[in-house]
This record gives sequence, structure tokens and C-alpha cells, in this order.
Amino acid sequence: MSTANHLVSVTIVTYNSEPFIERCLDSLLAQEWPSLEVIVVDNASQDRTRELLDGYRDRIQLILNSENLGFCAGQNQAIRRTKGNWVLALNPDVWLTPKFIGLLLQKADIDMQVGTVCGKLLRALPSLEIPAAPELDSAGIYFTPTFRHFDRGFHRPDSDEYARPAYVFGATAAAALYRRAMIDDISVEGEFFDEDFFNYRDDADLSWRAQLQGWRCLYLPEAIGYHVRRVSPECRRQLPPEANLHSVKNRFLMRLKNATWPLYLRNFLPVTARDLAIVAYCLLAERGSLPAFSSVLRNWKKMLAKRRVIQRRRRVSNAYLQSWFHFRPTTMPVAAASAPANRDAYPVLPLRTTRPEPGQVPPL
Repeated sequence: MSTANHLVSVTIVTYNSEPFIERCLDSLLAQEWPSLEVIVVDNASQDRTRELLDGYRDRIQLILNSENLGFCAGQNQAIRRTKGNWVLALNPDVWLTPKFIGLLLQKADIDMQVGTVCGKLLRALPSLEIPAAPELDSAGIYFTPTFRHFDRGFHRPDSDEYARPAYVFGATAAAALYRRAMIDDISVEGEFFDEDFFNYRDDADLSWRAQLQGWRCLYLPEAIGYHVRRVSPECRRQLPPEANLHSVKNRFLMRLKNATWPLYLRNFLPVTARDLAIVAYCLLAERGSLPAFSSVLRNWKKMLAKRRVIQRRRRVSNAYLQSWFHFRPTTMPVAAASAPANRDAYPVLPLRTTRPEPGQVPPL
């Protein structure tokens, strides 16, 4: 790929990001890619984040919000300012090795159905130190038959399993490179990240939308970054109540929009068992998350309207979609997936151009 005039846009949303933002921006501005634009949206930070961002004003575009609009709205705000054909969504608690962007773009056009490219994120400590024995933070995301999503390799030793390029279900938005054509294609009502999510699970939601519309996610292990992850299942009890509330709410909003009937019925037992466990947990141990269920009901009609748009655009078969939902991480070899002879492994339906009949896209 020629690098001439190939602008890459980088979007970052900060909120009380003082401990990390300088390390993030310094690594970004040191990228060996000739053409970058950086848009940072600050969501009314109360620490020294804005003071630190002032030192980069000559090298970034800075948007200062008067209130915390959430990660999703902040990212959309930044994306609307971008001009590049590729947009790198980046968390402020991530820093990149110098060739990260260039290595992703080297192979991004291996397949024009690739809409997302991600690298290998390794774990970094809150002190910004890197563990002596490298541990994975994310090598892409995968979904289970319970409709839960996880980061592939999370907290596992870096090994040969994660050293091969592969197609994965999606990418964590901590560091995900999105093709402009895909952003435009899967956005609903002008929103790439669903602003009703506010925060959490938004990257899994857009990955599911992308898969429904025939876009692929390519994992390239040679592109390496480091992530100080502060939100994970094992630290749930230490998270702010509103974080857990959004996590519960967004699990159901994501399903309302994206799950097809065949996928839901195929996985009815594990999904229902998980749902009952979530309800019981909220009733017995996390009552602060109970408002999540009333929030889902309030947003029901709005989600169904989005669902109609998403399902009308669906291009892939139910068999293909089901092939991604397993209890162990699922990947697709790059060579096999790219070869025309193996096209049956990736069945694509014609784009729907008419509105579904009543009852054709039932709510889940």
C-alpha cells in the first residue's frame, strides 16, 4: 500500500485520564506513519487532563465538552471531524509501538471486506509498567452461546496461538482501526457507536452489526500495543455502580438490535440460563444495577426501530453467523477465508432493499 496522501484519523475520548494521556499521545505522535490527524474529545475531566492536553494543542484537534457525554457520543463527535479513509479509535490508557499503524495498514486491503483491523494488545499495569512475562490483554473479541463477549487471550501468556494473523469476530475499541466505508455502512441514524449505550459493550455491539452486514475483522499480531485495563469481570465489585448498570443494560440492548431468531433459538438454553443468573445476581448482590432493566424497557421501542434498520441490511447467512458463537474463541484462517475456492465458508445474502413484512423481524 502506498503511504502517500493516505491520511489516518485517530480519535480519543478522555475522562479523568491524567495518569495515561501523555504516554498515549507521545506514542501516537511517534508513529512511523507519514500522515496522521488526531482528534481528542475531553468529556469534562475534573483532574489535570485538560492541562496536559493543552501541551499538545499544536499537534491535535481538541474538543472540550462541558459535561460527560459518554464514550460513545464522544467517539462519534470525534469521528464526524475526521477526514481519513481509516479511523483508529484509541483509548487514552493505551500506548502503541512505533510501527503499529503502519503494520495494520500494510495488510488492511488483503480483502476489501475487511472493515476492522486490530493488533495484539498486551497487558500493562496501572503504574505503566509492563509485566516481565508478557500477558495478553486482547487479540480480538469473541462471543459465546450465552451472548457474552470476551477478549481473546485475556490475561493469558503470549504464545504461538496468538502469533498468527486471523479473522476474528471483532476488536476492542481500546485500539481498533475502522475502514471509513464500514463506518458509513453500519452507522444507524448517523451513529457508529450507539449513544444509548453511553459506555461499555459498544465495541461488541458494532462488531456484531458489522458481521451482520458482511464486514470482517482482521487480527494482525505483529502490530503491538499496551493497555492498562481498568474494567474486567473479576474486578466488577470494585467498579462504580453506574459502570455495572451500563454493562447490564447494554447486554440486553445489544441483543435486541442484533440477534436473529435462528441464532437466538439455537442458543436459547445457554442464553436463558445466563439471563436468569444476571437477574438473580442483581437482586441479591448488585441491586444498584436493577434500574438497568427499567432502562431497557424505556428504550424498547427505540431499539426495535434500530433493529429494523440493522436486520434489513443483513447480508450474511444464519449458518455463517452461528459459526462464530462458541464457548472457545473462534477464528478463521486468513488464507482460507480469502481464497475464492472457500467462498462457501463465508455465505453472503443479497442486501435487503425493502422493508420487512410485519413480524418478519421479531423482537428478541
